[in-house]
Amino acid sequence: MMAAVSVLQTGGRAVLFEKNEKLGKKLFITGKGRCNLTNDCDMETLFQNVMTNSKFLYSAFYGFDNRAAMDWFEKAGCPLKTERGGRVFPVSDHAYDVTAALEKQLRRGKADIRLHMEVKRLLAEDEKIKGVELADGSIEYGDAVILATGGLSYPLTGSDGDGYRMAAEEGHTIKETSPSLVPLTVQEEWCRLLQGLSLKNVKVSLFMQGKKPLYEGFGEMLFTHFGVSGPLILSASSYYGQKRKGEKATLRLDLKPALAPEQVDKRLLRDFEENKNKQFKNSLGKLFPSKLVPVMVLLSGIDGEKKVHEITKEERTRLVQLIKNLKMTVTGTRGYTEAVVTRGGIHVKEVNPSTMESKIIEGLYFAGEVLDVDALTGGFNLQIAWSTGWQAGVSAAEGNSFCKKE
Repeated sequence: MMAAVSVLQTGGRAVLFEKNEKLGKKLFITGKGRCNLTNDCDMETLFQNVMTNSKFLYSAFYGFDNRAAMDWFEKAGCPLKTERGGRVFPVSDHAYDVTAALEKQLRRGKADIRLHMEVKRLLAEDEKIKGVELADGSIEYGDAVILATGGLSYPLTGSDGDGYRMAAEEGHTIKETSPSLVPLTVQEEWCRLLQGLSLKNVKVSLFMQGKKPLYEGFGEMLFTHFGVSGPLILSASSYYGQKRKGEKATLRLDLKPALAPEQVDKRLLRDFEENKNKQFKNSLGKLFPSKLVPVMVLLSGIDGEKKVHEITKEERTRLVQLIKNLKMTVTGTRGYTEAVVTRGGIHVKEVNPSTMESKIIEGLYFAGEVLDVDALTGGFNLQIAWSTGWQAGVSAAEGNSFCKKE
């Protein structure tokens, strides 16, 4: 949609083929239906949050950055607000308003929008694009084609990898794909006992090999029937996906990151003094959510029936260590149906970073998740979509006579 918009605003004309029954189907589910459409951060932070091939996005980001995207949506009739971590949402908290703003501009520019139209393959001759063949066998000719089909994540929205196939058929290399920003599966059975429990203001550290953490983050996480999820875990999964080759990792959870171990111990002593005649299992209600208490009792190795005043210093030290360093074994990730984005895609070395045009097929452009670029949560992946879409559209309109309005 953004690619088509930028074609129109550059003075060109655009035909948009959409195989779904409506535009922006994936946008409706982003940000839990609220659509975290970008991040109000500086450029350095924007690049730091790109996990794969950030340098490739230099021209795209500077050509249409996060501030330009915010300004565009506001002017298009979608008022925005900024929340914690720089996350930008529509004021209405409805993803529909983001899609509606794009669609309004498309219709105002007289884009030819064709719903229920699936592109089967690209048509090229003598290393130059000629058009596309649709699933019904009909052919649409043109001098410029922008491939913006997404990746493999959330396949129910139409992302089935057909863009990778079409690009590969024309000679492009596809870097190995995998789910990213995805929940993690965990080996420990006690995690299942915590299903549905959400923890806020905790610290997560991901370790693979070596003493340095691969990832550290502070925020919110969720226990599930298979392991862990939530914003912290999705970000951790991006680092895990970069390094893993079927290997396990260790996830360390600090339940009280604002307190040093000595401070946690003092807190425990205060709580224990108040509950000295209670059983240990009934003394932790102020420290943890009720669902977490029996698991912490189990993992501490302290007899839950034991009276609080009988707990030894060694046992208390062990509990402090557990609070500051609760370990889980990561065994893998969930699949594409739960992944926010796809890692991998069309090799960026075969794409001109200044125009998003293929170096193999003249007149073929790429935008968004179909490229081998991905970022962390927080609106950064949609900013990649806006920036690359805008650049591809402008480049296609300026570089091809087919796009020009008569």
